[in-house]
Amino acid sequence: MSAVTAYIGLGSNLAEPVAQVRAGMDALAGLPQTRVEARSSFYASAPVGIVAQPDFVNAACRVRTGLPARALMQALLEIEKQHGRVRDGAKGGPRTLDLDLLLYGAEILNQPDLVVPHPRLHERAFVLYPLRELDAELAIPGRGRVADLLAACGGQRVERLAGS
Repeated sequence: MSAVTAYIGLGSNLAEPVAQVRAGMDALAGLPQTRVEARSSFYASAPVGIVAQPDFVNAACRVRTGLPARALMQALLEIEKQHGRVRDGAKGGPRTLDLDLLLYGAEILNQPDLVVPHPRLHERAFVLYPLRELDAELAIPGRGRVADLLAACGGQRVERLAGS
């Protein structure tokens, strides 16, 4: 299989979130057949859904990988687990480390355990800001350009963290 450009979203709001996201980025660099090409700045964002929890720190990485999408997703889940992530069924709750496979080339996958592009990325400024930073012309298959999608996300509190 030839290499594919993929985008991975990272987030944390527990146990030193900046350190967690940084450790997640470092772990991505250790994946087989995968090279981290670019890392975004870190962004602070208000929680979505369950709002009675700490703010999140979010970022994204652009990687070049020879791993199939399913194998890459399994590797992301394993990194989360190594960093104390517990998946208890509650969506949108606090977490030590969250890794989302946002894009995998131009592929559109809709499987019970793997949906790419990530199903809500086009609605979430905390994902779109880091993606735009990595590639200002990036387009989300079936949704449009990141810059245009970001314009529709007004009112979501997202701030770039200084020094990130």
